[in-house]
Amino acid sequence: KMQSEPRSPRRMQPFHLFLIKPSHYDDDGYVIQWARSSIPANTLATLYGLALDCAERRVLGNDVDIRITVWDETNIRIRPDEIIERIQESGGRGLVGLVGVQTNQFPRAVDIARPLRAAGIPVVIGGFHVSGCIAMLPDLPPDLQDAMDSGITLFAGEAEGQLDDLLRTAYRNELRPLYNFMNDLPGLEGAATPYLPLDVVRRTAGIRTSFDAGRGCPFLCSFCTIINVQGRKSRARSADDVERLIRANLSQGVHNFFITDDNLARNQNWEAIFDRLIRMREEEGLRIRIVAQVDTMAHRIRGFIAKAGRAGVNRVFIGLESINPDSLKEARKGQNQITEYRAMLQAWHRVGTLTYAGYILGFPGDTPASIERDIRI
Repeated sequence: KMQSEPRSPRRMQPFHLFLIKPSHYDDDGYVIQWARSSIPANTLATLYGLALDCAERRVLGNDVDIRITVWDETNIRIRPDEIIERIQESGGRGLVGLVGVQTNQFPRAVDIARPLRAAGIPVVIGGFHVSGCIAMLPDLPPDLQDAMDSGITLFAGEAEGQLDDLLRTAYRNELRPLYNFMNDLPGLEGAATPYLPLDVVRRTAGIRTSFDAGRGCPFLCSFCTIINVQGRKSRARSADDVERLIRANLSQGVHNFFITDDNLARNQNWEAIFDRLIRMREEEGLRIRIVAQVDTMAHRIRGFIAKAGRAGVNRVFIGLESINPDSLKEARKGQNQITEYRAMLQAWHRVGTLTYAGYILGFPGDTPASIERDIRI
């Protein structure tokens, strides 16, 4: 019998997804860049992890190959013309996401987007500027409206549970001007975890990557945008989630981590996460170093600092803000008890953790004399 000829493998159609964290301009209009930047944006890691999950599940169909490129403009040059060429050479299907965009980065994001839109490439901008403006302002500010008028899509809120549909809509070139998911705060347990490939992490000082163990903060500090964007309810990843992402990074030689929770001490799963990291470090001998952010009363949580030290937290950022009680009261930062600062700092130092802090000058009651007094104290 005549044998039938073997079928040729189906050719996959490429769909390019570019995830870019834009930098911002200096006073002379130059894009600020470094040979090595400080810490990769957690939004970049989060979106890359979600995008990998979408690619593995083939959300655009079995004959579409989602090709993901991830860049942080603080340490690499972004060339819109090269993006356009790469997408057009492979069929013209793609999406450029400008992610984690803060207010001072929004003008740069729009400038990157304009030539892409002129070439007919879908572009979406998300991050704290878009989400914060929509959450806090009664009307859409002119810069957001201008961006939409030029064909740029805006995304407010978090992408968990939403990225599948966004990619499908972009594939059909049917993106809406605005996606508003500010009222849809997703659970994080079991969600695709943040991740960045080694070639991106290597461009940071100390080869450090980032992830959020949870989102949301219960406090009401008046100057903070976190609670307006991520909410006040704690939403946490499980210890299994954190172990999975830690091991994925260890396997590519990344041992340093920045946990981006605005306040890790109020993460409802902090102890289970610390216990898992302690076991990995003390029983398996794995090298793990962590930078975390906490409030000034974390030392009052039984066992928190002791376990943080054993879990590998060797540097902690503290929202000190001021030692002026009037300024703290006006900022609704009542949880900061100045009389506790010394005991708090000593507690961290006892476990070998370096402390550094945020401090704000320019509260309404500040004067040159009061600032000099506070510096002396």
